[in-house]
Amino acid sequence: MTVIADLSAARSPRRKWLALASLVLAVLAVGLDGTILSIALPTLGRSFAASTSELQWFVAAYTLVFAAALVPGGMLGERYGRKKILLLSLALFGGASIACAFAPTAGTFIAARALLGLGGALMLPMVLGVIPVLFGKAERARAIGAISAAAMLGYPIGPLLGGWMLTKFDWSWVFLLNVPVVAVAVVAVAILLPESRSSLRNPIDSVGIALSAAGLALLTYGVINAGGAGWGNGAAIAEMIGGCVVLAAFLIWETRVSHPLVDLRLFRSREFTWGSTLSTIVSFAMFGLLFAVPLYVQVVRGADAQGTGLRLLPLIGGMLAGGTLADRVAARAGARIVACLGFAVFAGGLALGATTTVTTGDLQAVAWLALCGLGLGLVLPTAIDAALGAADDENSGVSSGILQALRGAGGVFGAAILGAIMNTIYRDQLSHLGSSLPASARGSAVAGADAATTAHSPALLHAVRESFLSGMTTTLWICAALMALGSVLAIAIRRRAAAAPVAPAADSRAPELAA
Repeated sequence: MTVIADLSAARSPRRKWLALASLVLAVLAVGLDGTILSIALPTLGRSFAASTSELQWFVAAYTLVFAAALVPGGMLGERYGRKKILLLSLALFGGASIACAFAPTAGTFIAARALLGLGGALMLPMVLGVIPVLFGKAERARAIGAISAAAMLGYPIGPLLGGWMLTKFDWSWVFLLNVPVVAVAVVAVAILLPESRSSLRNPIDSVGIALSAAGLALLTYGVINAGGAGWGNGAAIAEMIGGCVVLAAFLIWETRVSHPLVDLRLFRSREFTWGSTLSTIVSFAMFGLLFAVPLYVQVVRGADAQGTGLRLLPLIGGMLAGGTLADRVAARAGARIVACLGFAVFAGGLALGATTTVTTGDLQAVAWLALCGLGLGLVLPTAIDAALGAADDENSGVSSGILQALRGAGGVFGAAILGAIMNTIYRDQLSHLGSSLPASARGSAVAGADAATTAHSPALLHAVRESFLSGMTTTLWICAALMALGSVLAIAIRRRAAAAPVAPAADSRAPELAA
């Protein structure tokens, strides 16, 4: 049951739609941040003289904290008030954006990105949680549509705006862009949004929070460390094993505590289990792709930041087209067919991308990125709906948070594992140059390209590009094989004869916000 502190504000038609506008601004800020970072990675690598491992942490720090804090963030809002936590999250997001903009070192930038992830993890459950408070069932679909549109707008606007800003201004302005958006959202939320909270006061599973966060962090750190120090490195192996042990302890704890952070009973539903598994798999490949493509465009194709943004548009356009088609095709052929088709198209796009060479032209790049985007657009919302279709009104919010967290974890490991593989192959391929290789070039492909340009060495630049492509194409083949497996799994799913209750439209569409 939800308690509303200001019922008159919640019922005022004008105020509730103005309040929705403030939520749209908040979601747009989060959506822009993710896509702009992908474009900015090569620029940040140069500015901080960052290694590939540090570039991985630029991505992983955000997604790791986001995944770990999403479910407890939702609980805090239910307990202490959604409006309070939303205001806190907005302030944290704005402050972290400023910290990113003025970070003096790669380490401080990574810490600021982690704070951004915490702000986003607190914000999104609050946005989703207040919509049922403000809107009845008749209006809820329109409200969710506005929020979803704001999230989707971040995809095409982010690369274009970010690329343009990076060619015209210092990279810090990419993050300062969040500040005025957040400031307007804070004022609007403070004035327009009614306070609401759950009438229940279940204890917070602090042990579960600590174990899940520690396990994810340790495992991610070990994977990224292995990419730089080698997969046989003792410390990296110990970190990965330690992370797995802590996560196993978390699962055991969750089965014994009276009020668990994650209700594992949800996984008794085959629909939820397979839907969450498929959406996590596709998030793994998606984040790996978003890590690799901007580096490819700038290192191999020689594009600037603005050109990188333009070259990502086929991927974004494909995602939008796939998302538009998914519901229509599902209505005729069924969700399993759509998911199978989406995985197959995504696998085909990745396989075509894996044939890329130094001399590959723009036409092939447009084709394979568009195919990847189309596959993503088809499979992601379909897998999410399959999972949340197993949830009833009592646990739809919990299942949404768990699904978001699993997808976030998939993204963390996608960027970490695939980035580590790329880094290992890049370093191994360059090793034949021996002492003639500048030390800076060993850290990352961006540093290698810069070193070759500074030395006026076409041969070194060619070697850097070939080495980077060896790592990228290997990771694309891995992702293609994983997506092909996903296609088989999707078609193998058999729905139960007695379908579980379907979650409300507001909840079933909500997870698209973090895509």
